[in-house]
Parts: sequence; C-alpha cells; structure tokens
Amino acid sequence: MSAEPIDAAALARSLAHARAGACVTFEGWVRDHNDGRAVHRLDYQAYAPLAQSEGERIIKEAGEKFAIVEACCVHRVGSLAIGDLAVWVGVSSAHRGAAFDACRYIIDEVKLRVPIWKNEHYAGGESGWLHPDNTPVV
Repeated sequence: MSAEPIDAAALARSLAHARAGACVTFEGWVRDHNDGRAVHRLDYQAYAPLAQSEGERIIKEAGEKFAIVEACCVHRVGSLAIGDLAVWVGVSSAHRGAAFDACRYIIDEVKLRVPIWKNEHYAGGESGWLHPDNTPVV
C-alpha cells in the first residue's frame, strides 16, 4: 500500500532479472463512472496490517502456483482523482504464459481478499463505500 503516487516505471525495473524473458504489468486507474453513475473522485482506506500481510501471502501463492521470477503489487490509499493510478501489479518470468497467469491471479485475489475499501464521490454530491469486489458496504 502507498499513500504516495505509484512509480510504475521504477516498479517495473525492480522486476528485471537475468532469468526473466517476460514481464507483464497491470495498471488500474480511477475512472469517471461506476455502475451507471458519474464519479468525481475516490477515497481508499485499508486495514494496513492485514492488507500488508494478505498482499504478501498472495504474492507468495503466485510464486508457488506459477513459474515466476519476481512479482509486486502496490495499491494506493487516500484520496485519488480521475485518471490516477490506483493499483499496479507486475510479474516477471522466463516465459510470457506464467507472467500473464500470475498477474491475473494477483489482481483477482487482491480484489477478493485484501481489506481495502473505496468511497466513491458521485456527481450529485453523495458518496458510497464499496468493498474491493465492488459490492456496496451495508
């Protein structure tokens, strides 16, 4: 997790290794709409100790499931504007297949398991909290 903007280029460089022949990255950006509503900005909050440990567990699982060299995931917290980079995942491996599969696994598991919630601020002035899987917090 990071309260500061994500430096995608620096993160991608951290995945370089002589054994790696492929690198796959995923960037999730703040968009201006969700579920038919205009969105003006987002606020992300997390339970940091659990989010960090669960994120590390997901990266470790990806290493056990796929033939990868390195993997990294960073998710922003705090207030983000439309177009800001909210989450970044990168994986390096000897071959592209493992890198693609591991990258998809990591972002999907982060969305399912890591306790990060977003508060969407809508055009009409109201807002709504959403779980990582995009379901409303009730």
